[in-house]
Amino acid sequence: MKDGKVGIGIVGARFAAELHSTAYSRCPDARLVAVCSNRPGEAEEFAAKFDIERTYSDYRDMLLDPDVDLVSICVPNFLHYEVAMACCEAGKPVVCEKPLATTVEHAREMVEAFEKRGLKLMYAEDWNFAPALVRAKQIIDEGAIGRILFIRARESHNGSHSPFAQTLEYCGGGALLHLGCHPAAFVSHLTGQEVVEVIGAATGGLEQNLVHHKLEGEDLGVAFLTLADGTRAVIEGNYITQGGMDDCVEIIGTKGVVKVNLTFGSPISVYSPVGYSYVLEKADLSIGWTNPAIDEFYSLGYQSELAEFVKCVKYDLPVPAGGRGSEGLAALAVIKAAYISAKEGRPVDPRKLV
Repeated sequence: MKDGKVGIGIVGARFAAELHSTAYSRCPDARLVAVCSNRPGEAEEFAAKFDIERTYSDYRDMLLDPDVDLVSICVPNFLHYEVAMACCEAGKPVVCEKPLATTVEHAREMVEAFEKRGLKLMYAEDWNFAPALVRAKQIIDEGAIGRILFIRARESHNGSHSPFAQTLEYCGGGALLHLGCHPAAFVSHLTGQEVVEVIGAATGGLEQNLVHHKLEGEDLGVAFLTLADGTRAVIEGNYITQGGMDDCVEIIGTKGVVKVNLTFGSPISVYSPVGYSYVLEKADLSIGWTNPAIDEFYSLGYQSELAEFVKCVKYDLPVPAGGRGSEGLAALAVIKAAYISAKEGRPVDPRKLV
């Protein structure tokens, strides 16, 4: 660690890597040391954009770099396991993008391997660090709405642009995995309770989908969850929502209600007949009335979560609740339980999958 700053190595150089690199660049305790991409010229272009010192075409070579203190895994889902296990073997702590892996078995192996080596495996679940949801949890923990009875949470937009999100082999699922992993993790983080039963429903992929007929996974997935203390929740992920990414949470308690809108809660309203450059993630149009995001890196939690993870590495602190690899494993098990339930028409206990 040079000059008291944690050296960051980024594996991947596309959308998720941009989110991570922007957040790290705002963290005074981090410095971007290296980026890796196997696509010709991509790492170099990315490095120039973020002022990153070194580029690699093979992540295994990057793991030999002594200046890399922490690795951010920002590659397609099916590569998470391979890269994470190589990092573990090299003795590097990891921040892994969601989902933790494409299978529960691989996710379990990752968690066990890092625990055995005494290394930090940090799960990049930005919802758990998003300021609005952090504040909501504080208010609920004070008892403001009594005991939680029911949670409704979703992430939705009009579909992923990544070719790796189109197949089950590369993605591991459809919208419920790719988007629903956020509410799946947040429900347990908020309540401190395990999910003990899942009832899932989903479109069947391809021609059975509502909109995306070339997508092997579902474009709409919903799961009804029962938690250990009896709290109920409905989580949803869909690729059928137009107008931009829509992240909403509603928590109903015995004495009150909390509602959080992560993406359409901007205090800015704009009317424009000609449009402008950017409204919010996945929004295709900026004509007419819009509510542009102010700073998605902050409001969606990327900045806070990665600053916390950097602090964990710099000061050798325990990984905070909400960002542990074991929580990523549990969230993945919930989603996979929903898939089994949807296919077999029965409730499934996700704990039995882990």
